[in-house]
Amino acid sequence: MTLRKHAAARTLAMCLWVTCLAVSPAAAQSDGARDFDFEIGNWKTHISRLRRPLSGDTVWLEYDGTSVVKPVWNGRANTVELEVDGPDGRHIQGLSLRLYDPRSRQWSLNFVNAAVGTMSVPTVGAFENGRGEFFDWEEYDGRMILVRNVWKDITPTSCRFEQSFSDDGGKTWELNWVATDTRVPDAPLPPANTGSHDFDFEIGAWTVQNRRLLNPLTDSARWIRFDGTSVARKVWNGRAVLVELESDPPSGRSEGLILRTYDPRARQWNVTFASSRGGGLSPPAVGGFRKGRGEFYDLERLADGRTVLARSVLSDITPTSYRLESAYSADGGRTWQVNWISTHTRVRT
Repeated sequence: MTLRKHAAARTLAMCLWVTCLAVSPAAAQSDGARDFDFEIGNWKTHISRLRRPLSGDTVWLEYDGTSVVKPVWNGRANTVELEVDGPDGRHIQGLSLRLYDPRSRQWSLNFVNAAVGTMSVPTVGAFENGRGEFFDWEEYDGRMILVRNVWKDITPTSCRFEQSFSDDGGKTWELNWVATDTRVPDAPLPPANTGSHDFDFEIGAWTVQNRRLLNPLTDSARWIRFDGTSVARKVWNGRAVLVELESDPPSGRSEGLILRTYDPRARQWNVTFASSRGGGLSPPAVGGFRKGRGEFYDLERLADGRTVLARSVLSDITPTSYRLESAYSADGGRTWQVNWISTHTRVRT
């Protein structure tokens, strides 16, 4: 895909998931963590898109589709599953994961297109007086531009979204996207998708026994043990898996969220993580399964400032148990030091 086509596709995908954000009266008095509660449910979406932004083009294209919004992670996050059809016959499906950061009191909005399977750059912002504004800095048509998303005209049954681009640092803005959403009561969910099933074994509830090496890649040999739980479920009509984690290490209760999305072109999974102590997603670990063993790799920064190669392995998979093992390498993968072992046992219901 050319840079222009990739940028245009990302712009289209990033905006398609939008289904109006708002602040309820209760949320307006709180820290913002419940800004999206009003939106849970089903929506009909009509979109008007400027064909070629920042080019002098005046042709607008019309799209229609639906979105389904669901709360996850005990209300600290939500997902938006979108399907839309355009005049060119394209059928686009996307998933958005919205995470709240209690420290900055801002939302991080992350999008993935079904055709790609990798997360976009997060769009960050907040609501004030019933108006939501979110910004990001991204590449479009070979240049870096500022993107602004605005949600307004919010009622219990409808809302409006506008996207604008600026190539002069925010001095001027060109409107290129308008979405009008209307609530659909009790709409049925679309049928399940027949995408990759690598993580089907994990769907359900688990008890977890954890062991973690303190101070990896040092002379330390001290391990700590602690218990936890995990709950995995399919989202996005089966194209992704969402895992909610809880554990009780010596440092205090910890909660996390894992999102696994499948890239059908690369035939690989992208695995991202968020902690309840911060509202952002980690860079993705990328990999796949072969002969019943899953391996995923990424670069991670240690507390001492070093950047190292990280590997996560899922193995010993049975219908009632599996093992997760994480390791670091400071020499480009020639040698590995295991620093985390989790043994999962299925909870029978």
